[in-house]
Amino acid sequence: MTGQPTDLAALQRRLVEFAAARDWEPFHTPKNLAAALSVEASELLEIFQWLTPGQSSAVMADPGSAHRVRDEVADVLAYLLQFCAALEIDVLAALAAKIDRNEERFPRPGRPGDPPAG
Repeated sequence: MTGQPTDLAALQRRLVEFAAARDWEPFHTPKNLAAALSVEASELLEIFQWLTPGQSSAVMADPGSAHRVRDEVADVLAYLLQFCAALEIDVLAALAAKIDRNEERFPRPGRPGDPPAG
């Protein structure tokens, strides 16, 4: 543990400050960040590419593959947070709104004993 804050907003600020300290802002355009996000997501997928469903479910049992998965997940999240910072998107508000829309689009199916809808 680094002793650094781990809330999402603090991590997002750290990423922005990290890039600023290295003068990377000119390269952190929405297009470049979206491309980098796609590349990192593909690197995560590559770990699972030829695994069976059972092997993919057990990937975290192997320390080497677990480390790779955690690193790629971190890279995906880092680029997503930087992308959101560049476009001033509140990632948690965007996610909450999307869940709300999905709950309307895909209502929970009735279960035996549930009262009829309406």
